[in-house]
Amino acid sequence: MQEFLAQSWQWNCHEGRMLMAWNNRGLPLHTGVLPPFLYGKGLHNHWVINEALSSELRFIFDASWTITSFYLKDLDQWSDRLVEGYNFSNIKNRSWENVGNSHLGALYGSLYFLGVNYSNLVKHFKCDGQNLFVNTAESISYSFEHQSSLRLWKRRILHPRREKKTMECIHAITSLERNMDCSVKHQLDFSSPLYLPFSLESLLSVIADKNKTIVLAVAGYSYKDMLMSWVCRLRSLLITNFVVCALDHDVYQFSLLQGLPVFEDPLAPSDISFDDCHFGTKCFQRVTKSKSRLVLQILKLGYNVLMSDVDVYWFKNPLPLLYSFGPAILVAQSDEYKETGPINLPRRLNSGFYFARSDDTTIAGMEKVVKHAASSNLSEQPSFYDSLCGEGGSYRLGDNRCLEPETNLTVHFLDRNLFPNGAYQNLWEKKKWKSVCSKKDCFILHNNWISGRRKKLQRQVLSGLWGYDISSRMCLQSWQKTKSTSYF
Repeated sequence: MQEFLAQSWQWNCHEGRMLMAWNNRGLPLHTGVLPPFLYGKGLHNHWVINEALSSELRFIFDASWTITSFYLKDLDQWSDRLVEGYNFSNIKNRSWENVGNSHLGALYGSLYFLGVNYSNLVKHFKCDGQNLFVNTAESISYSFEHQSSLRLWKRRILHPRREKKTMECIHAITSLERNMDCSVKHQLDFSSPLYLPFSLESLLSVIADKNKTIVLAVAGYSYKDMLMSWVCRLRSLLITNFVVCALDHDVYQFSLLQGLPVFEDPLAPSDISFDDCHFGTKCFQRVTKSKSRLVLQILKLGYNVLMSDVDVYWFKNPLPLLYSFGPAILVAQSDEYKETGPINLPRRLNSGFYFARSDDTTIAGMEKVVKHAASSNLSEQPSFYDSLCGEGGSYRLGDNRCLEPETNLTVHFLDRNLFPNGAYQNLWEKKKWKSVCSKKDCFILHNNWISGRRKKLQRQVLSGLWGYDISSRMCLQSWQKTKSTSYF
């Protein structure tokens, strides 16, 4: 039984090709890692064909001369090629979908280094009433008889027959294909930068949920793997209303090629360290101030924001609970590590996880935070507390709230049993953390209170709270084990 492999239309070859793959006891089609292609765009089909042929796991043959009719789905994928003057070598005329797939086709697999020679493909056609497999490069034909396995069939073709009528058919096909150039190497030009033609406003309008709420993550290239683990977890929870702010162009392009809704912050600091941008560093101070500024920008566009650092692991969706607090209340995680006592003590507001509504009161409060942070030599986190809870906690109400008097904005510190920080009860160090968090009914667990990107990464991977395989660039499934050695 044959399997339809791909429909690879070669406009520069003047003809289309229909390739088939011979089923062979469950072997995969190819050994490559499938990139996160946009289906049917650009080099998608070419890449699959190239990997299938170069892997040599299946017998691939060209059935273009046998198939007489077919139904073409997703016809719009060819619209770009029908535009007058369209040329693959002119990247300016290519849609962003095709450009993105072009980048992926060059970065994954062997297409960029080892293009397939289509002239060597065995072709299947009928000649004089017989089904034949023909190698036109060697002018050899093989008669076909159904066998239970490809291996037996290969034995049958060791004795080619060269009948006059068959040779006439071979020469006819060879003459038609002699001048066909099917190279796709020129489509792999990714020297030009890759950009999405979407503004922040247009992304928000598509991404936001029915309550006009988005989940915002901010990341630089050094945290790209942690970003993807965070994304994989949200996707497993069926949460799709997230958007990523890229602090540099490298993580912007990485996110695009991973299919993430991403925008680039034009005001982000340009000197972000790869390994030295953790809590307490000058780099950390500059980066965190970008986050509060972006949240304020999105609030002013009319969207509620759940700001979540990418080192926050989500056990379940916290948004239904956060909605319940109502307007004019900023809900934030407490960074207090002591197990008893108030959780709203000075400088204990964690700006790595908070929910802000797009209302006048909250916007006014966030403006105070951004203004305070702009003139501070510290990170944004102290600015949150000093602006909204008063220096030394002068605006505190009880053990878990603050009330900013000028804006009348209330700050509610979340229950640490439901939203624990990285130091609370040493949850990250417990061997049975899953049962502990299950009993607490945790919504999230923050991987903070640890110094250094590598230590943070190691702790999360070894804990099992990791959802991304960097070797395949795919989300881990529940039956897969984390390969911890790949990350350090």
